[in-house]
Amino acid sequence: MSRRYIPNIIITGTPGCGKTSHSESLVSQLNDEIKVKGYDFQHFSISDIAKERGCIDSYDEVLDTSVVDEDKLLDSLEPDLEKGGILVDWHCCEIFPERLIDLVVVLRTDNSLLYDRLKKRGYKDNKIQENLDCEIMEIIADEARRSYVPEIVIQLTSNSVEEMEDNVARIFEWTAAWVKDHPQGVTNELDPEVAAAAAERNEKLSDDEEDYDVEDEEEEEEDDDDE
Repeated sequence: MSRRYIPNIIITGTPGCGKTSHSESLVSQLNDEIKVKGYDFQHFSISDIAKERGCIDSYDEVLDTSVVDEDKLLDSLEPDLEKGGILVDWHCCEIFPERLIDLVVVLRTDNSLLYDRLKKRGYKDNKIQENLDCEIMEIIADEARRSYVPEIVIQLTSNSVEEMEDNVARIFEWTAAWVKDHPQGVTNELDPEVAAAAAERNEKLSDDEEDYDVEDEEEEEEDDDDE
């Protein structure tokens, strides 16, 4: 049975929140301090990995961004994730199999700071606004909560270098504790309890969406009556 002996961590959040800075600092410290024979931590910037492995499906001219073939990407990444020690750095988190993920870190940044960071990157105005809306509506945080058990999802503020250093130290301590607590590693196979929890969350999400649709229909009918 396939096992991993060091954890896989997703570091996600709106573009400009500091995912890459966190990941690079963290992977350097982990490989310096945590020694598990035959294993190293690796930083996977998914935007770069997708290009390197031919997983780009198309290009969105309106949003000025590449569209990733997620199925092809996951097929490519699964052997790496089964080995363990992957720090996934991407704005999307819900596509990765729950059985292969041990911690999901959602970075949050104040919109005023986020705007300045994205402007410096040369983002188009419509792309900046989309990302600001995403941050305001907590879309990525909601996706993380819906896709993984609550115990492995944390939100951290990323507004300054000092906060980044504190965050990296906190994730480092979590990782060291995980390695200590799992000397025999963890299985890469699907845990029936995890699968059942995921199914329950998906069912609840479907029910919530149905309730939302019904409420919309009722509001539309009321509007028609008023007219």
